[in-house]
Amino acid sequence: MKTRTLPVTVAAVTSMAVLAACSGGTKAGTESGSGGSKTLTVASVDQGSIEDVVKAFEKANPGVKVRYTTSGADQYQQQIRTQLSSGTAPDVLSVWPGNGNPAATYVLAKPGYLRDLSDRPWAAKLPDAMKSVAQYEGKTYNAVFGQNGIGAVYNEQALKKAGLTAPDTWKDLLAFCKAAKAKGTPAFALGNQDNWVTQLVLYALVATTVYGEDRDFDKKMQAGEVTFAKSSWATALDKYMTMEKTGCFQKNPLGTNYEASQQLAATGKTLGIVQGNWVIALLQQKNPKGTFTLKALPATDDPAQTLVPAAAGAGYGVNAKAKNEELALKFVDFVMSAGGMNTFVKKQGGLPSLSDTGFAADPSLAELSEFIESDRTVPFMDQLWPNPKVQQTMLSGLQEIFSGQSTPAKLLDEMDADYKSGS
Repeated sequence: MKTRTLPVTVAAVTSMAVLAACSGGTKAGTESGSGGSKTLTVASVDQGSIEDVVKAFEKANPGVKVRYTTSGADQYQQQIRTQLSSGTAPDVLSVWPGNGNPAATYVLAKPGYLRDLSDRPWAAKLPDAMKSVAQYEGKTYNAVFGQNGIGAVYNEQALKKAGLTAPDTWKDLLAFCKAAKAKGTPAFALGNQDNWVTQLVLYALVATTVYGEDRDFDKKMQAGEVTFAKSSWATALDKYMTMEKTGCFQKNPLGTNYEASQQLAATGKTLGIVQGNWVIALLQQKNPKGTFTLKALPATDDPAQTLVPAAAGAGYGVNAKAKNEELALKFVDFVMSAGGMNTFVKKQGGLPSLSDTGFAADPSLAELSEFIESDRTVPFMDQLWPNPKVQQTMLSGLQEIFSGQSTPAKLLDEMDADYKSGS
């Protein structure tokens, strides 16, 4: 997923991402450095959180200026590979774990666009689960600084006003949606105009319907023993469409972008939003008095079966042709330091990728932390797919389903075809 890798995403994405902390629009950096050895260029999808890290880095390195840009995941993924191939890419760039999208680790490392970071002091400390998606052919290319999860992020004040409580079973979820709709406040905001957003509800459901039955599903896919079309991916897609038909989302999700969906959830015009934890900081920016809590999205009527998508979010890579490699390496080392990492994940509402950073998790992530600690999580689905096309087909196909131009069965067949085409 695009996450805010996946997003995931789901930090993905962002996801989720996944995926990555993902955001809409493009925002120019605040520093207009004069170039030369004291100027570092960075392209990021961490809108709303990289700003504090840049300030801290500049403070720790007097005389250094960072010129950075932030942009939405869709726009970023379309641009960054072109910039790398044309020699116009920045020194440091957002990179998703694994192989799920055009700006993922395997995709950029394979043609030699990224510098090997295996010699950095933090590389050997990455947990094994993260090494598998931060490395390509045994070498580390991604400074993965945080973990993200995907679930239902509730506006606690809106829930209280509606007199409803967050559901923990599928049956209760549908009843919750009907009750919320009857009160004139839809349960969840859905910004499917940005196509990376379309995957998040699906990933949250797939975690339980597919991996709850078979934790080895990915291995079986790689071995050709199972398919999307003939697995519980179909069940999850059916539940996604059931949520839409039940009125779980606001009107016209395809006409609502990520930014607008945040506004709906932040201001209580919906009771929540199905997203990665990275959205919590953005909601709090829009409503500083609001309280937002991430909970698992149920997909069965047994709460004990519920799993949550949770994985490494987007990190940072160094351009193999960086104009200022020394500063670029210093920046990723700073991102992976306890101070840099904690600054990032605190602002994003995430969890650090390395232990012993002294980080105290926000209460909004208490349930996500419990799922991680009890091994009730599964990686963002796209991270180990053989090529980015599978995810791109899924994202565009979900938009087509919402617009009535495709069907779940057709989409899963197309995903199977892309998967079988390999890398």
